[in-house]
Amino acid sequence: MKKNENMKVTFYGGVGSVTGANFLLEIPGPIDTKILVDCGLMQGEREAFTLNRKPFAYNPANIDFLFITHAHLDHVGRIPKLVRDGFKGVIYSTPETKELAKLILDDACGIMTRESKDQGVLPIYEEKDVATAMSLWKDISYHTKRQFNGGWSVVFRDAGHILGSSMIEFSWHDTKVVFTGDLGNSPATLLRDTENIPGANYLIMESVYGDRNHESHDERREKLKDAIISTIHKGGTLLIPAFSLERTQVILSEMDDFFRTSQIPIVPVFVDSPLAIKVTEVYKKYETDFNESSQERLKHGDAIFSFPKLRFMDKMSDSKMIERTPSPKIIIAGSGMSMGGRVLRHESELLPNPKNTILLIGYQAVGTLGRALEDGARKVTVERNEVNVHAEVRAITGYSSHKDSDHLLEFVEGAKDSLKQVFVVMGELKASLFLVQRIKDNIDVGAISPEHGQTYILE
Repeated sequence: MKKNENMKVTFYGGVGSVTGANFLLEIPGPIDTKILVDCGLMQGEREAFTLNRKPFAYNPANIDFLFITHAHLDHVGRIPKLVRDGFKGVIYSTPETKELAKLILDDACGIMTRESKDQGVLPIYEEKDVATAMSLWKDISYHTKRQFNGGWSVVFRDAGHILGSSMIEFSWHDTKVVFTGDLGNSPATLLRDTENIPGANYLIMESVYGDRNHESHDERREKLKDAIISTIHKGGTLLIPAFSLERTQVILSEMDDFFRTSQIPIVPVFVDSPLAIKVTEVYKKYETDFNESSQERLKHGDAIFSFPKLRFMDKMSDSKMIERTPSPKIIIAGSGMSMGGRVLRHESELLPNPKNTILLIGYQAVGTLGRALEDGARKVTVERNEVNVHAEVRAITGYSSHKDSDHLLEFVEGAKDSLKQVFVVMGELKASLFLVQRIKDNIDVGAISPEHGQTYILE
């Protein structure tokens, strides 16, 4: 092995877009080691269905390893296609991510099958491909250094984004490359803070909120409480389109605290998402990953995911019963961007009534129904039907599980002493470019928004 050879990174996804994370790291040696980091679905864009079906820009059979930062669909959603197209290597993630990814991929498989049937095409993968992917999957716990042939090593560090989320740190000779995945909005309601990354030379980092900041944690709690109380006073229904993974659990934790401390009247709360119900069970299993304040609540008998009038609606027959429950009430339903799932039926019913409130609590991708509502549309198409929007639409960005612009900058600043280059990815182009400029102006570290398909030498 020649010491003057360098690692290379190529950006095949997550460039100019929030979704579709897919990066190739190559480590030189007698035979180059080819490592993918994440293999996610494109979501939200009009072309997403077509883009997800396209062949990979590399031969999956030539990939040796796939490392996964976390279990969101835009980071894991094309793994079964990768397997179907020839990948036979090993997949690594934290144990929590492995368990959650199985739930996410099983759910996605069902949705894709239905969508493909509507489009008159074959799905990009089937249940057997998910099963094959899981058979290749191994786990590495946080902070466990794993050495590999070729002289490189890996450590998973806590990203604080969702349960099991990781920053993946690759070391080879005297070079350290870190892929952040998505970085948590610390301090979080449930999870530990994002860790520091000492000694990183190259950073491939997200930028979802690279150009804007969230409300403070106190402000977001007050906005949630106000939305609940306001809707109760109107005698309406509060509908929260929520991501099944992390956002639902966080909102349940907040509501538990509101009810337990009598800050809001107790009303029926329905979690109408089979996936969210399964994910919540995994959260209960890994309570040791929770932050100190959440663990204190558990020690003092607060179950967090259980409070009066909370009901988990697993079956479709249970879901339809919600409509017969008189208002005021609260419904938490997937999906978070209103791209599918049971939330669509509720939106179709609730949007025309001004007594009701739709509360958006996460990033709404361009092209989604959630983005149309956020942008103030007065008429939307829900399941091919035009629906007038008379319900109040509110948005709280503070419940995003992503760091905002100031905290992304702060994260980079914490590693500036060793950094040579920052690659800003996984954001809309304007957000990525804004963060690039902030890093250059404020920290004096090299930063770029990389080009799609471009290979960069890590000198």
